[in-house]
Amino acid sequence: MSTIKEKLRKNAWAGAIAQPAQEFPATPLPVISGQIPPGLRGTLYRNGPARLERGGMHMGHWFDGDGAILAVHFTDTGATGVYRFVQTAGYKEEAAANQLLYGNYGMTAPGAIWNKWFKPVKNVANTSVLALPDKLLALWEGGKPYALDLQNLETWGEDDLGGLTDGLAYSAHYKRDPQTGEIFNFGIALGFSPTLYIYKSDTTGKIVQKAAHKLDGLPLVHDFVLAGQYLVFCIPPVRLNLLPALTGFSSFSDAMAWQPSKGTQILVIDRQTLNLVSRGETEPWFQWHFGNGYVDASGTVIVDIARYEDFQTNQYLKEVGFGETHTAAKSTLSRIHINPQTGEVTNIQQILDRHCEFPSVPPQNVGQAFRYTYMSSFRQGTDISRELLNAIACYDYQTETLTEADLGENRYASEPIYAPDAENPEKAWVITVVYDGNSHRSEVWVFDALRLNEEPVCKLELPSVIPPSFHGTWKPA
Repeated sequence: MSTIKEKLRKNAWAGAIAQPAQEFPATPLPVISGQIPPGLRGTLYRNGPARLERGGMHMGHWFDGDGAILAVHFTDTGATGVYRFVQTAGYKEEAAANQLLYGNYGMTAPGAIWNKWFKPVKNVANTSVLALPDKLLALWEGGKPYALDLQNLETWGEDDLGGLTDGLAYSAHYKRDPQTGEIFNFGIALGFSPTLYIYKSDTTGKIVQKAAHKLDGLPLVHDFVLAGQYLVFCIPPVRLNLLPALTGFSSFSDAMAWQPSKGTQILVIDRQTLNLVSRGETEPWFQWHFGNGYVDASGTVIVDIARYEDFQTNQYLKEVGFGETHTAAKSTLSRIHINPQTGEVTNIQQILDRHCEFPSVPPQNVGQAFRYTYMSSFRQGTDISRELLNAIACYDYQTETLTEADLGENRYASEPIYAPDAENPEKAWVITVVYDGNSHRSEVWVFDALRLNEEPVCKLELPSVIPPSFHGTWKPA
């Protein structure tokens, strides 16, 4: 049987996670090709699991890795990179002990069974980032955010945003209204009376309003969408068997069951009052991520998702953490039509028959009608059961065309991040972090947002390999 190290050597993409990531302080980034656009001014932040083992013990799922943040500051004098682990309480405790001490999404706590009973999991702060005026938040949906310095990424500690009491979590997938600056997010309270908490924050991130809604069972809710005057949740038929997870007899991942007979539940929330408008139910599917939502002229809520037919994606993502995948899990860009007053899904349309993940729209279009969706995908001909996402693309709803950036063999791009040009409102850029499995190095590639099929306008060299990350954001200067 192959060892984990052998698997990590076998696949080009696996080289990026073969060793814990190496931090680096503020470092000027050499330009490999092209030049930095004069209107690209601000900071790219990315977050992802960067350590998957400690003390000779491997973590149980890709989701369990300790989070590390990459910041790339674009200024008039060039680009500077910083990369640091989020110094969570659990990270520091395990670093001091040089061993894993906690369970997490895909693993139980090490040691005897009584050591696992009702033991809290470690907040790995590894999923996304929220850039606020005075701080950066490292987000992970099972707990509170960690606040960091916007420039040097020093960890300041847990942040309650003025409204997160003990036991309340703050999801990785906030939505920021481009017109009001309001920030919406949610958290799930586990227990025998599972509850969905919804938060509204002001532009500083301070929670100014929250509401609680009871849930049917313990579902896996990773994301939601802002659509005009509504917040919409599509709750897939995945349910957690809580007792085995809490008592340490099973990891949370292994205690998740796909129950398609339950269908997908639709919750429509009024964004002003945070009250429930309607609940509906439709055919089963699973999604990690939404693209965007809006209300059309007829009053119908339009929601775009990266849709899976089942929950096999969880097994695929577990395998990623061990360096070798064999489970096929295809997701397609799909559009859902919802009657907001009843929660009824009136139409489901597949937009593309190509794998789609991490769909997003330009930040000025969040919650409103839009033309372009950016996404991660696979190169044509890729065996998706054995590879990692290796392309980025843009779908144009007006022309119904897909424009792709083909990075070449053995190169793997992170989720595309849209960055408006500071000088020209008609221009924008798309930034991705690329791991080159041919040379075992990481680079920052900058594309013209409307010309992904052309050569990047700029490539920057990073001082060390950046493992595949989950989510990022752009903060204008």
